[in-house]
Amino acid sequence: MAVIEWKKENNVAIVEMCNGQNRMNQAFAESINQCLDEVLEDADIQAMVLTSTDEKNFSQGIDVEWIGGKLHAQENQAVISFMYAMNNIFKRLLLFPVPVIAAINGHAYGNGAILSCACDFRFMRKDRGFFCFPEVDVSIPFLPGMIGFVRKAIPENLFNQMLLSGQRVAAIELETAKVIVKACDQETLMTEAIAFANSFAKKRGIFQELKERMHKKLVRIIDEEDPEFIDALNLFVAD
Repeated sequence: MAVIEWKKENNVAIVEMCNGQNRMNQAFAESINQCLDEVLEDADIQAMVLTSTDEKNFSQGIDVEWIGGKLHAQENQAVISFMYAMNNIFKRLLLFPVPVIAAINGHAYGNGAILSCACDFRFMRKDRGFFCFPEVDVSIPFLPGMIGFVRKAIPENLFNQMLLSGQRVAAIELETAKVIVKACDQETLMTEAIAFANSFAKKRGIFQELKERMHKKLVRIIDEEDPEFIDALNLFVAD
């Protein structure tokens, strides 16, 4: 079964996570990375929409069972490689040379929410799904780069509340806070996200240069600060 698939609609690439809860492990990282390569190879693509085929979930975030199994088997390097692979994916989305729009069709928890924050714009289904950072309840602190991604997309007061409480937030509140472009009905989510994507017709060179300059500090954090925690596998906090 495929983990990530994509299709082309006019000049828009529609990237679909299609593995149920879309939990992130090494297979997920490899699949989405390959997908991004393929989208870039098509010079006609002018925008990309990232969504899920699952009826309930956009992405439930990190595959904690996969990471726990690797650590239990003392396969630490596999976890380290995965963390770097996800950082690379977040950074690729951040600097992707076409607009990237997340169509959040269900729950976006933890790394799933961060994945949408790495995108340029977000639409979300308003009748189902929560946006949440549950890390405070499972003792998994954010990497510095993750904090940077979220601060790019979410106002500081709301991020502070969500990060420290694990509060679940729905689309209407996110729309009010300007985290998402629009809270949509189930039937119109993809139509509106794709229509928004089609409103862009920019050259890749200038689009990428603007994003590289705008996100220069965040890229530096990912490259210079995250390795301190990843290499030491400082990913959990004991009670």
